[in-house]
Amino acid sequence: MTSFRTLAVLSLAAVLAAAGCAKGESTASGPEPAAGDGRQVASTPSAAGPACTLEKFGGQPFDLTKDMVGFSQSEKEANPFRIAETKSIKDEARKLGVGNLRVTNAQSQFSKQISDVQQLIAQGAKLLVIAPLNSDGWEPVLAQAKQKKIPIVTIDRKINAEPCTDFLTFIGSDFYEQGRRAADQMIAALGGKGEVAILLGAPGNNVTTDRTKGFKDRVAEKAPGIRITFEQTGEFTREKGQQVTEQLIQSRPGTNGIYAENDEMALGAVTALKGAGKSPGDVKMVSIDGTRAAVQAIVDGWLHAVVESNPRFGPLAFETARKFAGGQEIPANVVISDREYTKENAQSSLGQAY
Repeated sequence: MTSFRTLAVLSLAAVLAAAGCAKGESTASGPEPAAGDGRQVASTPSAAGPACTLEKFGGQPFDLTKDMVGFSQSEKEANPFRIAETKSIKDEARKLGVGNLRVTNAQSQFSKQISDVQQLIAQGAKLLVIAPLNSDGWEPVLAQAKQKKIPIVTIDRKINAEPCTDFLTFIGSDFYEQGRRAADQMIAALGGKGEVAILLGAPGNNVTTDRTKGFKDRVAEKAPGIRITFEQTGEFTREKGQQVTEQLIQSRPGTNGIYAENDEMALGAVTALKGAGKSPGDVKMVSIDGTRAAVQAIVDGWLHAVVESNPRFGPLAFETARKFAGGQEIPANVVISDREYTKENAQSSLGQAY
């Protein structure tokens, strides 16, 4: 059996080369990641913060083929993003021969996620991969992990703490940039004029905050003729997205565009628009994620564009852990490159959506 120390010498460059690109060639704002199989590609870090090493962190080398790895999922796997995310972690662990992967699911309850991770620590995890439900409130977990020198890799949402001190690193998209790119699509769809509603994501995490700010900043910068006249949380769920859009149709019937901060809310909005007798394209809609159903909605004319948020974290998360255990430097943020789906490429790209 290959030891983890042997695996650790494999660099991220090898993964990127296998994906068909040299290290650092893709950028966070590029429209298409280089990996044709849908795996994540790390963009060139710009201001990623101080690098971390095993020596700086004060941790102990670990062997993925023997030691326990814990993965904490935040939400129930009814959302395609969460399904794909968990599957990617499990698939990569199986591929690498991870001997003891334990997976928990907080079912969208933050107190349960804290308890889940504390149990993983108590059970002897040597590495933790966490998809946080909230950005704040992690102090009890971070203190326990720090005491035992357990590296924590956070994925898809950040926690408000100090990298390389409280946790190892964050891997995920540039959510502010996603908001800006969604705004560019909305500006193009409306010709720079109109009333736009925002279906906000769940409160309490950096994804919602950054996607909102990025969108608003870009609209203010490029399209003063667009007015944001409605904002309400749809909590990242299809049901709430439908309910909020039904309210929107009643309260703001002149709305020209809807920015949904994830695909599930956008698909709920489509249901509401259909129920109100709207036709495809009557209300221009832009969303973020890249689920297959949302990309199909572009083909069908209900969505104008989708900015991808790639959930396939397994290869990059484990490769980052392997680099760390091998003594290599890990940036504070590993930012990934996300594509865009539009009417020009939606049909041909359906197979790459999740």
